[in-house]
Amino acid sequence: MKRKASAVWIGNLKDGKGALTTESKTLSDTQYSFSTRFENDAGTNPEELIAAAHAGCFSMDLSGRLEKAGLGPRRIDTEATLTLERSDPGLAITTIHLEVKVALDERDEDKFNEAVAAARAGCPVSKALEADISVAATLV
Repeated sequence: MKRKASAVWIGNLKDGKGALTTESKTLSDTQYSFSTRFENDAGTNPEELIAAAHAGCFSMDLSGRLEKAGLGPRRIDTEATLTLERSDPGLAITTIHLEVKVALDERDEDKFNEAVAAARAGCPVSKALEADISVAATLV
């Protein structure tokens, strides 16, 4: 299974503007810019999208693990807080904190904690954040 998204950036870093589009068209020419990334203007930014992807992926993975453990997941609320900090050189995503609230049919603290730890390590977005990244670039 492959999923695609694309980005177009026009102009320099500070004054330029970009647009993001996903294959599903959930995002379609969605605006992003320096000011949506580093200030608080309307629009999205890469870090916000990574946080949303991680929260969604983790919630789904945890749900499957809780169901398999017989705990009957009813609702999982996950908030991902991503930290972007200056590093040498440039910027780096230094942490992602997942704050999770879960309602279950059956309460078993040990099984719950095992499922949370397994979902943290096993969700595909968690794994992607540690993946090797390749690039094929063409000068046009």
